[in-house]
Order: sequence, then C-alpha cells, then structure tokens
Amino acid sequence: MTAGPDPRVTVVGAGIIGVCVAYELQRRGARVTLIERDEPGRGASYGNSGAISEGSVMPLATPSVIAKAPGMLLDPRSPLHVPLGYLFRALPWLARFAAAARASEIERISRALHALHQQAVEHHLALAADIGAAELVVRRGHLHLYPDAAALAADQASWDLRQRFGIAFERLDRAGVEALEPAIAPRYQVGMFLRDHAMVVNPLRYVHKIAEAFEERGGCLVRDEVRAIRPRPAGGGWQISTAAAQRDADHVVLAAGVWSTTLLAPLGLFYPLESQRGYHTMFLGVPAPVSRTVVLTDHKIFATPMEEGLRAGGMVDIAGLKRPPDMRRAAWIAGLARESIRGLDGAVERVWMGHRPCFPDTLPRVGAAPKLPGLWLAFGHGHLGLTDSANTARQIAAELLAQR
Repeated sequence: MTAGPDPRVTVVGAGIIGVCVAYELQRRGARVTLIERDEPGRGASYGNSGAISEGSVMPLATPSVIAKAPGMLLDPRSPLHVPLGYLFRALPWLARFAAAARASEIERISRALHALHQQAVEHHLALAADIGAAELVVRRGHLHLYPDAAALAADQASWDLRQRFGIAFERLDRAGVEALEPAIAPRYQVGMFLRDHAMVVNPLRYVHKIAEAFEERGGCLVRDEVRAIRPRPAGGGWQISTAAAQRDADHVVLAAGVWSTTLLAPLGLFYPLESQRGYHTMFLGVPAPVSRTVVLTDHKIFATPMEEGLRAGGMVDIAGLKRPPDMRRAAWIAGLARESIRGLDGAVERVWMGHRPCFPDTLPRVGAAPKLPGLWLAFGHGHLGLTDSANTARQIAAELLAQR
C-alpha cells in the first residue's frame, strides 16, 4: 500500500522489540506512535539475562531435548517444566515443539536464526552510542561452562553448528576458565569462550533510553491499552481501539509479546504462541563476582553482571498467563548460582518472573502479516528478544518504508 512520503505508523508494545522498531522507523522518517499499557520495558524485557548472543543458532527443540522431555517436563526442578494442571492445554504446542526437532527442521531453523542474528552485537553497539548510552552495551564475550569433557561432548552438536556458521569460539581448560573468571567453582572444568559476544548491563534502562531518544526525535509515546486493531472500512489503513481513544494509522506493527495473538485472532490470524515463563534472581548488595555473561550449561542458567549486581536467570515453565508464578524456581536458580559462583555470600536476593513469547520452532514472526496490507508482525522472540531487537527493527523499517 502507498501511504505517502511520511507514513503514519502505530507500534503496539514498548518492550525491547517495540521501542527498537519505533525508534528505527522514526529515525528513517516515519511518523510513529508507540502505545504501551505499562511502563516501557517493564515486561519480559526487564527480566532478561542481558545477553546479546549471535551464537544462539541451535533451536530449543533437538533430538536430545525430546528424548529427555518426559522426565524433564514433569520434574519441577528441571530447566523446562510443565505443571500437570497445564499439560493437556500445552499438548498442541508440545507436539509442534517435538516436530521441530526433525533434522530438516533444525537445519531450516538454525539458518533462519543465524540470518536474524547477523551483526547483532555491532548493531546494538551502534544503537547504544546513537542514544547516548554507550556504557550499557559491553563486549566482553560469553563463557559457557561444563563440568567435564564428557558434558561438553554431549553438547558437541551445538558447537559444530556454530562453527559451520562461522561463529568464533575457543575451548578453555580449568586454568583458562580461572584466568577469565576466578570466582567460578571447581565443579566446572571446561569452558567454551565466545569472545565477540556482548551483554546489556541494565536492560530496563536500555529500553528507557531508546524510548526517550524516540520521543526526542519527535515520536509519540502513549500510555494506554490497545483493545482491538482492525482495517479501516474505507480508504485503507488501520483503526486502533484503545481504552481511551480510537486512532488511525497507515501501518500497525504488533510487538505486544505473548499478548499479540489476542489482537490477531479477531482478524482470522492464529499462531501457536506460548508463554515461556522465565525466572531470575538478582543478587544485590555485593559486587558482581563475574565480569561477563557466564552460562552454567548443565542447568541452563545465564549469570550476567548488571549495574545493580549479578542476575542469574533460567528455569522456564510453560503454564499460561493466569497461573501464579512458581517462585521456588527462582530460589533454585539462586541456590545453583551460589554453589557455582563464589562471592555471593551476604547478597540480598530479589526474584522475578515474566512472560517470554515463544513459538515451538523457536523462530519469531517478523514481517508483513499475510493478506492484511499495512499490518506487521514483530513478536515471538522467546529468550532472544534482546539479541534480535535491533535487527528486527531494521528489517521491519526497511520492508515497511519500501512501500511508500
């Protein structure tokens, strides 16, 4: 559709994806309104582990994960858990998840992830500098830790895949691990170091700074709840109904995370999206004992030094939007972090749970919505929302503005 030289765009959702999309569109000349019912970044973006991980090319579903699934899903202390009371409702998603573990699907998904991750670190470094917050994106690498060589060998397929895509890493023995991170407990004897990876040391402040820069460049940020989006009955474009008003736009970009499907269903678009409920524990009151993102691979826990202290996150569950959080999982994360990283004695713990939008094939939906001109999708990034936010914004902006 043609909307003139400066199209009016409404972006729904001001998490890291939405603010990046809004900022990039505004920077390229669109007239952009960003609508968010809560404080920008207060949802899943607030609680992520801060990792910018171009090397995360292996999909969540693999043959080894599927083989372990029956025991893992029913074990409340496993990295991925489905409560019995939600299992029946989750079965269609889990069936698709299992289908994504086929070799042909792994190849397709990994290629798509690699394409979406391309130059993510460089683009975040450039974005942070552009908004005057260069200190928030730090390139110190990621260190993946294994108890021993056998544990690394069991995960060799993921490293072979990274190598095939040209992602640089090096293997470290215990001395090499200690040279980088002396606080790591002796349990971890082997490390894999991705030197070029980066981290965001305060994800919430990063979202706030992008939103502030968006407004300073002329963008409009509105605190309101979007209740419906629908095509305008005549003349093209879209109507956005909120709790307070009705707005018109030439284009709508839907970046509302796990709530996106609620707005799409009345339009006849149905997507198999689930909340992958993520947990973290913040260790406050002591200096962060590590200097970069550290991955405890045997527990699927990411530990990242933040401005406030150390954040350890992982242990997701699939239990929908209404079930109360199981904060035992945050407590288990805390216990494992204390066992694995020295220097947390005396730290005060603060826990969190948030809803990460996740598709069974790991891939987000980014681009034009089918058969609905002017509607754009930017959701479903799972645990890679921070990594892929800048690139999602660039893709949406390039494709949307090519239509004017």
